Amino acid sequence: MTLREVAEKIGGWVDPQHGGLEIHGLASLTDANSGDLAFYGNPKYLSQLRKTCASAVLVSHGFGEQLSAACVWVDQPASAFASLLPLFAPKPIVLQIGIHPTALIGEGVSLGENVSVGAYAILEAGVHIGARTFLGAYSYIGHDSSVGEDSHIHPRVTIRERCTIGARAVIHPGVVIGADGFGFEFREGRQQKIPQTGTVCIDDDVEIGSNSTIDRARFGRTWIQTGVKIDNLVQIGHNCVIGEHSVLCAQVGVSGSTRVGKNVSLAGKVGLNGHIVIGDRAMVGSMSGVGRSIPPDTIYMGAPARPIDKYKKNYSQLQSIHRLYDRVTKLEAENKRPT
Repeated sequence: MTLREVAEKIGGWVDPQHGGLEIHGLASLTDANSGDLAFYGNPKYLSQLRKTCASAVLVSHGFGEQLSAACVWVDQPASAFASLLPLFAPKPIVLQIGIHPTALIGEGVSLGENVSVGAYAILEAGVHIGARTFLGAYSYIGHDSSVGEDSHIHPRVTIRERCTIGARAVIHPGVVIGADGFGFEFREGRQQKIPQTGTVCIDDDVEIGSNSTIDRARFGRTWIQTGVKIDNLVQIGHNCVIGEHSVLCAQVGVSGSTRVGKNVSLAGKVGLNGHIVIGDRAMVGSMSGVGRSIPPDTIYMGAPARPIDKYKKNYSQLQSIHRLYDRVTKLEAENKRPT
């Protein structure tokens, strides 16, 4: 479509002399070629903007630098760019409604309207699947578990017995929900397993990334609340609670019986000790190790994690510790000299 048409779709403004420019695709500033539209929404990418080969760029109102690319001025470049993606993306895959001949359906299984069950999927006895839900190839739904309506369970997902998945869930390949919690006691000279008789409850609008695992509770439930977004390779231990709309990035590990509040952000590789509480709206920086509870509305960083202001102060001092070492070494040498 022409750049003028693009601007009209997103409520932007383009110089009329560039309105007839043809746009054939969308790309990042670094990957764009002639005919592509990119966006600039963060000052740290200014050098990439100046070098881009894109034919046109979405920029914020007030941006005034001269570029080789044509500009389209909008309120929020990133959001405007995202709204254009469906117009240029490949057509979505159309999922076949119905049960594949190779799927295995147990006794008493309840399927809502327009459900899709892929090849070699297994639904054990007592399973309930909500309307318009898709179960990918080789997925496994254990006895008496349920998946809500409008959910998308990608191939090779395992949901063990007595687990509950809410509506509009998106669960990516390789996820395991309801495996036994890691519970052992050292008795009579060896580790003996503690039965894990609880379940997992996942509320509505939750997305879980590939190869993440959510363990069933020792008793009661492990609970993932509404709107939680979980990245790939995340481990959530037994009896944990993850509060509404929290975000857990890749390789986060949450030990058993820890409670994460609402709207919490855990960056990549954060590790949480067991039996602690992370307050609502708290943020924890990447690769932090959290051994104690964190208050609401705070930012923590480091291993062990501490408030961000203390972390920054200690980190800056640590960078100059070699100078302190040299000074102390020099003073020790001077004190050893004979007077």
